[in-house]
Amino acid sequence: MRGRDQQVFRRRRAVAGTILAALAVAVCVSLDAALADGEVGLDPAAFERRALDAVPERTLIGQKLMVRMEGIATRGLIRAARDGEIGGVILFPPPDQPPGELRDQVSRLQEAARDGGRPELLVSIDQEGGEVKRLPEGPPDRSPPELSAPGDEAAARRAGRETGRYLARIGINVDLAPVLDVPSSSLSFVAARTFGTDPRVVAANGVAFAEGLSRAGVIPAVKHFPGLGRAVAHTDFGPSEIDAPRGNLDIDLAPFREAIARKIPMVMVGHAVYTALDRDNPATLSEAIVGRLLRGKLGFDGVAISDDLGAGAITATASEREAAVAAAGAGIDILLYAGTDDPAPAAEALQEALRKGELERAALERSLVRIGRLKDSL
Repeated sequence: MRGRDQQVFRRRRAVAGTILAALAVAVCVSLDAALADGEVGLDPAAFERRALDAVPERTLIGQKLMVRMEGIATRGLIRAARDGEIGGVILFPPPDQPPGELRDQVSRLQEAARDGGRPELLVSIDQEGGEVKRLPEGPPDRSPPELSAPGDEAAARRAGRETGRYLARIGINVDLAPVLDVPSSSLSFVAARTFGTDPRVVAANGVAFAEGLSRAGVIPAVKHFPGLGRAVAHTDFGPSEIDAPRGNLDIDLAPFREAIARKIPMVMVGHAVYTALDRDNPATLSEAIVGRLLRGKLGFDGVAISDDLGAGAITATASEREAAVAAAGAGIDILLYAGTDDPAPAAEALQEALRKGELERAALERSLVRIGRLKDSL
């Protein structure tokens, strides 16, 4: 093979690797055939287009959905993993469940995905430290407020690395942490979960914790974009409106800017309404915040995950169907459902929206590629 052909072939292989990470068996066969068809000169962009055209709608939707798993890989979850109806789970194990037992249950679920020819599942958990720590016996041993001093980056990075190693041994590959919100006062409902009140310290120490997780092979998800530090009302339970001017909100963005500059691969978007950015919609459902601010202005090209779409801040303003479609349309890649293990209602909502033209297939394809790259990194 000539040198130029080899170079093009390698580029095609790279594109294929990205997409293969997120496709079902039928599509894998299609891509393998494309690689073997002798069209060595096919442009990588054209090859990616050809591959995406072959992706079933069911796969596009399934990879976007992350549902609840407690301590057991139930029959329903095993079937959903095997059939490609979910792309991941969020763990809420009983506090007394031995780590080894949880590891075995996670392995069963991953095995089901492999048996169905599906990509690896994203297995996530909230292991922030302090008051939010789903595995109470595991690290981090220090809470974020205890790592809030200037110059604590090394300690924060070490805490992240220890946490990542612990999670990885169980089979958990995503930590929905750290919190990069900057509380404006002690009344903020996230005040006890943050790395302090100085945006520069939150940026330095929070991102260091995230980098520690990454070095241990666990994906960090920084949260809650664009910042919940000014929120008093807890978005898990009801609507929360932040009426700060853009200048103040821009200060709150500093830790997220740093995380994006340092290539942190996942950002969780919160549920507050920011009147200066989008007066009508919670951030998770806002194209102005996800599309124009996070993607456009800040240049984030990683995976955006929603906060729990069953939270009170969402259910008070949108139906389950409306929320799923709006979040996907805004640019959210992974729709998180922390209160249910059933992906069917969200999947049906997205399928109906595609048929009616309320949601563009291209939006799901962009998410598929981003999720595929993230999973490929594992």
